Amino acid sequence: MDKKGRLLVVDDEESIRFLYDQEFTDEGYQVLLASSGEDALEILEKEPVDLVILDIRMKEMSGLEALQHIVKEKKNLPVILCSAYSSYQDDFSSWLADAYVIKSADLTELKEEVKRLLEKYYGSE
Repeated sequence: MDKKGRLLVVDDEESIRFLYDQEFTDEGYQVLLASSGEDALEILEKEPVDLVILDIRMKEMSGLEALQHIVKEKKNLPVILCSAYSSYQDDFSSWLADAYVIKSADLTELKEEVKRLLEKYYGSE
């Protein structure tokens, strides 16, 4: 099942983590979950991951702060910022991410970005 890629989903909302886990697992991805930026950084130290889906507004460490750490530590790891707030697209620190997707109940755009970035970074299946 590892052939499609290993995703790390970082979101402080349990329902979002559950939804993304179900949807991406059904698509054949292996999914790791983190409820905070701190948890995500710990997982990234220990586990190989192909792509990160990162929420922005979280308690303690924001997704933008976590993104800065990820880019510094894992230069070639693609990151998708996934937020309900489009205003963060104007924040220059969000430009460190490979993609920015507005949260929606319809995961089509997010799934397309995951596929596009995995192909860009790792080649097609």
